Amino acid sequence: MSSTQFITVEGPIGIGKTSLARAISARYGFQLLQEIVEENPFLGRFYENIEEWSFQTEMFFLCNRYKQLADISNDYLKQDRSVVSDYNIFKNTIFAHRTLHMGELDKYLKIYDILTSDMPKATLIIHLSASVETIMSRIAKRNREFETNMDPNYIRHLRDDYELFLSRYKLQNPDVPVLQLDGDKLDFVKNPGDLQYIFDQIDSILAKEQRSHA
Repeated sequence: MSSTQFITVEGPIGIGKTSLARAISARYGFQLLQEIVEENPFLGRFYENIEEWSFQTEMFFLCNRYKQLADISNDYLKQDRSVVSDYNIFKNTIFAHRTLHMGELDKYLKIYDILTSDMPKATLIIHLSASVETIMSRIAKRNREFETNMDPNYIRHLRDDYELFLSRYKLQNPDVPVLQLDGDKLDFVKNPGDLQYIFDQIDSILAKEQRSHA
């Protein structure tokens, strides 16, 4: 069995997904896949009026992530080259359930199912979570103009959506390990010791997987 890894880092906006994915890429020599965010032309209007601009925003993200994953699958994973990504494609459904009304959601999920039916699946999911206060503080520090009107209640709901989704995901996909990390206790950007702790956890999971496949 191939030892190729596809690690995805997930969690609410501003939690530190990209920073951790970059660190993992550097540590393990994996190809880094970063989601397209600021290029989304609807995002600023979305945060000002979620109801009006949600469908356009979510469709842009879905189409771009589909293209990214198709390319990363063909160019790396199918060539036995490991990848770490700062998102998992399932995040589309989490955001869609939060932002789309029922008629739009039904259409969106049908398109999602078609596009992702043969997409590569993660071999390890890293889930970052934290308090709303910590998340809002980190969002403010990165100073993105389109995030200046971010509603803390939206972040709270989104964080809870992730928790609920991943609790179900683990039951439905028991063969995919999920490493859950507390962003209130771990600051891997400022603390080398915290980052090493995460690497140790990843090493343990990967070693366990290798033993089970031997």
